[in-house]
Amino acid sequence: MIDTLFYRPQGLFDQLASLQRTLSRSLSADGAPGSIRSAATGNAPPVNVGRTASSIEVYAFAPGLDAGTIDVTIERGILRIAGERKAAQHGDGSVQVYANERAQGRFMRALSLPDEADTSKVEAHYRDGVLRVSVALQQAAQPQRITVQ
Repeated sequence: MIDTLFYRPQGLFDQLASLQRTLSRSLSADGAPGSIRSAATGNAPPVNVGRTASSIEVYAFAPGLDAGTIDVTIERGILRIAGERKAAQHGDGSVQVYANERAQGRFMRALSLPDEADTSKVEAHYRDGVLRVSVALQQAAQPQRITVQ
């Protein structure tokens, strides 16, 4: 009875804001609630993966990193891209931040390579915030032109 005296029904927008705070608290890396203006994204960089006639091409979008801090490894057919993004500095601390959408901290992305990938022939280049990893295909997996007689 006492509970119903103090219960004030919430409007739909109040309920949605409460749900967003709860989800932000449970899903964020640091446990702090996010801003309503901010759309939280994962910590791993987004990737594009494609295939040419002679290679598998992986593009990872990770701006603001130093090329020396990015770790690219291949083990048992798994391509791993790892690194760490340092926290952004906002001046002397007097800046009030309303949205901080850039993920920070350690990240790791793992991609399974096809069986025909030649993991002994791999190149990785980082330029303008984009990491390009090129994994050659085995000679038997590349298309061959056959002359008709």
